[in-house]
Amino acid sequence: MSLPTDNASDLRRKIRDHLVKLNIHDKLRDILAEPREGFDPGRRLGSEEELMLVLQQRGIVDDVMKDLTLHLGSVTETEISEKRSSKPENFSVTHAEKINIDPKRRYLYVQVLGGKAFLEHLQEPEKSPGVIWSTLTLCVNFRNQRFRSKPVPCACEPNLQEGFLLEVHQGATGNGNKMAECSTMLSMCDPIHMVLIKTETSGETVLVSSHFLDWRTVLCGPHGRTSIAIELLGVGNECKVPVGVLNVKLELYPPLVDHLSIDVIDTQQSLERQKTAEKERLFLVYAKQWWREFLEIGPSHQNKLVKIFAQDENGINRPVASYVCVLRGGRLLESPRQAARFVSLLAQERAPMVGGGSYREQWCTMMAFLCRNKGDCEDHATLLCSLLLGFGLDAYVCVGTKAKHTPHVWVMTCGTDGSVTFWESLTANRYLHRPIDPDDHLTPQPKPSYPYQTIGCVFNHKTFLANCQPTDSVQLCVFDFQDNSCWKAMSEEALNSVCASGSTTSLPPVPALCASSLDPAQASNQMELELRHVLAEHRKDLGLATVWDDNLSYLLSSALVAYELERCTGVSCGNEEFQDAVRRAVPDGHTFKGFPIQFLHHNAHRAFATSLRSHFCEEIVCCRGDQVRLAVRVRVFAYPESTCATWVMYACKYQSVL
Repeated sequence: MSLPTDNASDLRRKIRDHLVKLNIHDKLRDILAEPREGFDPGRRLGSEEELMLVLQQRGIVDDVMKDLTLHLGSVTETEISEKRSSKPENFSVTHAEKINIDPKRRYLYVQVLGGKAFLEHLQEPEKSPGVIWSTLTLCVNFRNQRFRSKPVPCACEPNLQEGFLLEVHQGATGNGNKMAECSTMLSMCDPIHMVLIKTETSGETVLVSSHFLDWRTVLCGPHGRTSIAIELLGVGNECKVPVGVLNVKLELYPPLVDHLSIDVIDTQQSLERQKTAEKERLFLVYAKQWWREFLEIGPSHQNKLVKIFAQDENGINRPVASYVCVLRGGRLLESPRQAARFVSLLAQERAPMVGGGSYREQWCTMMAFLCRNKGDCEDHATLLCSLLLGFGLDAYVCVGTKAKHTPHVWVMTCGTDGSVTFWESLTANRYLHRPIDPDDHLTPQPKPSYPYQTIGCVFNHKTFLANCQPTDSVQLCVFDFQDNSCWKAMSEEALNSVCASGSTTSLPPVPALCASSLDPAQASNQMELELRHVLAEHRKDLGLATVWDDNLSYLLSSALVAYELERCTGVSCGNEEFQDAVRRAVPDGHTFKGFPIQFLHHNAHRAFATSLRSHFCEEIVCCRGDQVRLAVRVRVFAYPESTCATWVMYACKYQSVL
């Protein structure tokens, strides 16, 4: 198991202090200086084996190890709290007994003991060292605690050996310092959400399975221990097809003195299912009645995009309002516009149908979307709306169409002054809605800047409103949600019965955002070095020499920072300083050319291949002339969930020859 950098440095410091305390360095110096019996005269110890033998004979090794307890991955409870507050994606451990834990609190240790029957990888070739293979990664979410396993090569029996220590009290109501007993844990219906992700050799991610584990079977095991085999099902069209089996061992710490019978647990789960089914049945009855009333308002309403239910990755129909929640990013996101920038950096991909040629609509749970770092416009919009609600804005998800009547989902916010702002979650662009009066033929009407054409409904975590105006055109729409003649609202009480947190056991747990594991400075330097090498090799193939201008490369940094700042805030700044610096760096009679481009990854070879598709970039890379000097600068900006915005600028200067 590898330690985080901060834990490893702290561990090294403690070992060094301990060795200094025992005066080990002087003892080693004395041993190395004195001649030893059994060795050639005048010859000192010359190998580690000889030195270790002498140290063991003198008992120095025993003295060192006597007071030094090394527990890999061990941290104090204070360090656990600090890490959870600063980086929600917690560390994984190998053995529960090697963790310094609070004995007054209850923990659940989930140990994954490997997988089997992943038949899709039955014909995988034998793994060779040095070859990059597709990998599987298991992500876990439980009561606001998130873990990620180490990636392992894809195989019919993948070697998923990982342990996760989950705090049962985390996020619980009541006295969190009191030990949770069997009766208390029996009423905790929060499942462990397990998401399996496949990462291709190209870096593309694929959602393999999304499973909700009811962990309470551990309450009936002797001393709070049990082992289970979890059958993982596919997603989308394959949601009923098994993809593999995970062997998992569950263990409670401290161990249970008494355990429950399996009948008690079965009864509790049965009651919860019945309660959830009844709530969902009543809401379905209400939704059907509400829909009939909506159609009675006008016959054209049948064609409006009013979406009440949506299917998730497991093929379960859920109210669209349940996909939205109040989500706060803590210190990871500082403003609504930064949140919009983060969401736009998550890649867009529609769920394909088997056989290709068309796409199907699939709304993903937030955990599956974040783990995969990829989804469709519905996933982006629900995540952005949740984050904007967390920043205190009156935010809604909009369902409608854009150009060519293509169905689309975006976000809108309503200001206290009555203003309406559209947020495009795929690009982070913002548009101010200016209503048009169709009866006013004298006053020039504003031309809309947004790409949206029609709107059928809006919703958030506790509101659902259908557009019942004569036209569903966005330009002519009136966004006065208190006007019943314009918008038909669903009962807030009915929505809360199935969408509010904890209302039903079928609702997936809401994950916390994870800090990035990417070091921006290191990633920027590494990619820049690789780009320089690739660019120089490309010019070499063309018979061109490459001379770098390091000073010009450094000057490009201010432009890249300004570009990212503009994407985050919508305000352009810093261009004057950059232009002035370039003018000073380029001598009279020389020409300067620059080409900036942005990526969602930091792979130098992919970035260079994409850059060459631009005619402007190719002109710079293949520049010929007198006193040609080239420059390239990379700046990686890290965001939560290990997403990044990578800006690259290629530049050259050369003497103009008339």
